[in-house]
Amino acid sequence: MRITFFALLMLVSLPLQAVEQDWTPTKDASKDGIINGRAMETFEAGVKPQWGYAAPQQDSFIVVHPKEDRKNAPLYVVLHSAGHDVVSCLNCTRTVGNHDIYRSPDDYYALYVDCRKNMARDWWWGGMHLKDAGLTKQNSGGNPMPVEKRVIDTVKWVIQNYEIDPNRVYLSGNSMGGSGTLGIGMRHGDVFAAIKANVPAGIEHVSDRMYFPPQTAADNVTLPDPPVAIDYSAPNDNWSEGHERFVKAMNDRKYALYCYWGPFGHANNSAEIMKVNDLIDSLDWLSIKKNEAYPAFANATSNSKLPWPDDLKSTTAGQVNAFFRWKNVSDSAEKFELSLYLVSAADLKTRFEIPPEASADVTLRRLQRFQLKPGETFRWTFGAANGEGKADGDGLITIAALKMTAEPATLTVTR
Repeated sequence: MRITFFALLMLVSLPLQAVEQDWTPTKDASKDGIINGRAMETFEAGVKPQWGYAAPQQDSFIVVHPKEDRKNAPLYVVLHSAGHDVVSCLNCTRTVGNHDIYRSPDDYYALYVDCRKNMARDWWWGGMHLKDAGLTKQNSGGNPMPVEKRVIDTVKWVIQNYEIDPNRVYLSGNSMGGSGTLGIGMRHGDVFAAIKANVPAGIEHVSDRMYFPPQTAADNVTLPDPPVAIDYSAPNDNWSEGHERFVKAMNDRKYALYCYWGPFGHANNSAEIMKVNDLIDSLDWLSIKKNEAYPAFANATSNSKLPWPDDLKSTTAGQVNAFFRWKNVSDSAEKFELSLYLVSAADLKTRFEIPPEASADVTLRRLQRFQLKPGETFRWTFGAANGEGKADGDGLITIAALKMTAEPATLTVTR
């Protein structure tokens, strides 16, 4: 199935100046300040007609600078939980252990957006959970809501106005913001290199926007390759209901997912969560770039058994795809090379047992130069293994059951 929206493709193809020219946020200099040794600026902005809001409104967002201003810096975007607004969300970063996912690296710009000010019609990320029947009906389906469009255009405005590296933009969130991270982030692989969701409050949002079963998309619908996604949730947190459907959909769609779980409830303190599952920060997700290819792993032999839906009282921590790593080697019109391996016990101190060998189906995504047409054949080698294959209906290259160890091996694909 091809998942494209003509309007989305048109938006992606427009230069940032064309996207931003009809929307000018206003800086509130009275709220300039310093937080954690970093300059911060607050902006107020109205809405664009094309976002589809029923009435005009004003919203705030905050930009935090790197400790040392720099050009071409990465951008760390934060979506707050239902219990916060943009100011209280940012204030959490003053204290280690208080919603740690809200804290951006000191050498990044950070963007904090708000949905509480106009929550009566703007309650975005938490409105797709089964417990919120009215909001689910209002916000369901494949079409992004006005607030989701506002988030994306705000991110693009910051990229342009702060000379951000457009290939290093990352989305994160907790609880309701975690639901938004999945629902908004997966949909916008043209914007985000990688996304990370801490105890997302529901998987309905991402399931609808990405047309996961039982939803279906029209044949003429496509979306960009999604970002690499990290999700850590707890089976003893009822907001995590349905994660078995989410994990299966990501696996079946050949999307890149790193998933961690354990009985840590609806937690936001990373140190406390790591006492239960010490893998949550093990993948260097902030090194992933939007202009570089990445592998998506599926049907891995090293995956733990999911506790959802039948073992929600499990006290065992688990993971999906946690031990796979890669390094780009080359990407040309005629040949693609990628180093694949398992992280070693020497490089990852964990209470989990890292297997000496694991196999997975490997799908190559975000290829920059090596492009195949649907149905086009290719040859591949991986260590002593080799074979031939055929690109699928979307032009994707998948090689089944590659065996990986801690010793890196180069996957080479040629026409």
